[in-house]
Amino acid sequence: MHRQSLTVSVLALLALAACGTEPGAGSGHGSGSGHGSGSDASDGSDGSGGSGGSDGSDGSGTVRSGAPLTGTRWDIESVTAGGKRSVAPAGAHVEFDAKGRASGSYGCNRFTAEARLDGDTLTVESGTTTEMGCEPDIQQFEVLLSQAFSGKLTVAAKDDSITLTGAKGGTIALTARPPAPLTGTRWRITTLVSGSIASSLPAGTANKAHLTFGKDGTVQGVLGCNSFRGTADVSGTAIAFGRLVTTRKMCPDPEMRLERALLHVLDGKRTAYAITHHTLSLTAPDGKGLAASAPETKEEGSEG
Repeated sequence: MHRQSLTVSVLALLALAACGTEPGAGSGHGSGSGHGSGSDASDGSDGSGGSGGSDGSDGSGTVRSGAPLTGTRWDIESVTAGGKRSVAPAGAHVEFDAKGRASGSYGCNRFTAEARLDGDTLTVESGTTTEMGCEPDIQQFEVLLSQAFSGKLTVAAKDDSITLTGAKGGTIALTARPPAPLTGTRWRITTLVSGSIASSLPAGTANKAHLTFGKDGTVQGVLGCNSFRGTADVSGTAIAFGRLVTTRKMCPDPEMRLERALLHVLDGKRTAYAITHHTLSLTAPDGKGLAASAPETKEEGSEG
């Protein structure tokens, strides 16, 4: 995958998000309703993350961060409202694109919103959100975050972190999370692909298949039933897989169907690969492929 590598200010990132808004556009998960009320962030007593001149601001409206423009996902660390800091659940994040959209996850439900920047003030307008039932504590955090990530927010940055502060002092703390590396990541296989058609895994096989690329040119994992090991020569945006050695267990039909599909993708001298944030795609020359996800936290799946 070809990826620009531009280290610029966070303000430039948000300025791109302010160009050419497209109302109603989303990630495909939205229902058309939104948690946000369109008001400013909830009350907070810490007043942190102020405007120009502190924590990374040069006083001219340019708030700088060490995070690159492309390939960055902003993990939501916490929300402070009414003097109380609430830690975000795993997976809560936001991304800004070049079409005027902010999108991400509250921790359970996904959301989209419009984002407009004027100086160091980011104005967030309600977009869409999914409406899944969530655990009570996560649901409570989602309400706090949706209220805070709305209205006029002041942007301040320091190193690879940014703080969004509402008019009443409530804050959202964000940390840049770079794309997952190909090697050393335990990639959990989530989707099978055939051309332009993506399909879910066979019934009963979710979370059973995974693979890990080693820095020594090896690949190993589980195909859904049998484990495997082999070589993987990475060159540019392609991977040449060597002969795979697998165990020989007989398993239920859904697991064997998944195994055959994965072996097809992993049996080639030129399998294309791409990483978008925390999703890996592998595509064989005939268009058949797979998608896999990196763990939400380092502790869940970093392997040597």
